[in-house]
Amino acid sequence: MKQHPDLAAWLISRRRQIERTMLARLGPAAPSPDSDETEVLRRFRSFASAALQRGTIAEPALDGIRANERRVTALLNAWSDAAAQVAADRGDLLRSALEPLLARFRSALKTTSSSRRARGAPRSNRRAVSAAIDRVADSFLAVDADTGRIVDANPAAGALLGVARDALLDVEALNFVPPSSHNVWWTHLDAVTEGAEPHRFTANFRDVTGSTIPVECTITRFSTRNRTLALILARPL
Repeated sequence: MKQHPDLAAWLISRRRQIERTMLARLGPAAPSPDSDETEVLRRFRSFASAALQRGTIAEPALDGIRANERRVTALLNAWSDAAAQVAADRGDLLRSALEPLLARFRSALKTTSSSRRARGAPRSNRRAVSAAIDRVADSFLAVDADTGRIVDANPAAGALLGVARDALLDVEALNFVPPSSHNVWWTHLDAVTEGAEPHRFTANFRDVTGSTIPVECTITRFSTRNRTLALILARPL
């Protein structure tokens, strides 16, 4: 790859501005400052700056990182989009320079995640189910009943909330709910985890801009040996 010391220096000098722009784009889906996800973004910035400065791509340093691969990939894309937005008329040049670096970093993330899965418990095959859910027109969210965090979502949910689907993973579902609607959501989440009957109700979501979205929801319990999920289908009213 070509050397771009000017772009490397620009990324370092505009780091704060790029972060603020990314956080504004992600809204409630933004990573917390002390999370592994934020550490991955920091390591990518260092990796990208060094590669642009030297004109060579080194091996990304991912030791000790245990972030969700899908979510981190979405966050990297959000960071890249934010950097291009801040770069304005140099955005295309920056995207072109970052593209091979993002590809190399994503590949390293995938390899690291695959190694962890190989060392851990076997992964269940959910590809057919996931593909079917992705084609559902209504918004779908699977929420861990104990933690309240989103463990799966479909593209329609991302479109409804104004953020990439994978950026929703591991985020607290109530981050996308106005405070005035929290009690309604908790009431139905608690009820469905205690009983097998589906619940139908109306409530509100809040997208990344802070706009309120009235929705009609159906919520169903799905239990495994390890945890209970609340499966939510939401349709804007």
